[in-house]
Amino acid sequence: MQKYYNVGKIVNTHGIKGEVRVISKTDFADERYKPGNSLTLFMPEAKEPIELTIKSHRKHKNFDLLTFDGYENINEIEKMKGGILKVSEDQLGALEDNEFYYHEIIGCEVKTTSGEEIGKIKEILSPGANDVWVIKGKGGKELLIPYIEDVVKSVDVKTKQIVIEPMEGLLS
Repeated sequence: MQKYYNVGKIVNTHGIKGEVRVISKTDFADERYKPGNSLTLFMPEAKEPIELTIKSHRKHKNFDLLTFDGYENINEIEKMKGGILKVSEDQLGALEDNEFYYHEIIGCEVKTTSGEEIGKIKEILSPGANDVWVIKGKGGKELLIPYIEDVVKSVDVKTKQIVIEPMEGLLS
């Protein structure tokens, strides 16, 4: 059975020409939303997903704005609000070394180079130049780890193990 991965959620329409406002959950937005690429729309109540072909993509504030082939106005896309845009597993493609999909990182156990257990990664933030991994630490405390070479020493997505070298003040 085909597996699908979440790349974004349609949260609203934008203007009247069939543009949708998407909150992205992908680390490769420019690649995912390239005109001509296809996405699969899953609606909460629908039995069958809808195949969509991207017509245009642009950034606006914290959103990605998309239009789809064959959907020319607001009335045709209004009903897409709340839908989840996904890609199939065979659309994922190969990654470079030290590149990972979000779903591979979330749930990984994090330890320090000295063997101290820190916690599990529960979320990934993309505020700017590098991703920030949110770890649910002992006692429920949240720790933020920048995904940079100085900190993240090894990632094994098969065993779900990540080793970090904490910088001064990172774990306090």
